[in-house]
Amino acid sequence: QVQLVESGGGLVQAGGSLRLSCAASGHTSRLSTMGWFRQAPGKEREFVAASRWGGANTYYADSVKGRFTISRDNAKNTVYLQMNGLNAEDTAVYYCAAHPWPVSTAQIMGAGSYDYWGQGTQVTVSS
Repeated sequence: QVQLVESGGGLVQAGGSLRLSCAASGHTSRLSTMGWFRQAPGKEREFVAASRWGGANTYYADSVKGRFTISRDNAKNTVYLQMNGLNAEDTAVYYCAAHPWPVSTAQIMGAGSYDYWGQGTQVTVSS
């Protein structure tokens, strides 16, 4: 079993930055693909960013490209989401997700492709 714990959320002004962290514990040797999703009130959960083992392949939603960066420290079993240039539309609960095997490019943006989820961390951007 795998446990994911997010941290780093909070309240920030528009234009500001936050860095989210997701620490994995348990059978972490089997976390090939890790990603971030978010869910705003009244909206469906949406893909934000993902990374496969080694971090060479990264994927981003169009809405965050150029502003958000996903990275991972495999030695610490931690994945990060650096968020810059935040705006009110980024307000949401952010969830960390992981899958034991490499997820194909065609499926990496789908929430159903991930087996493990964190509890979420709130990000609120004030305008």
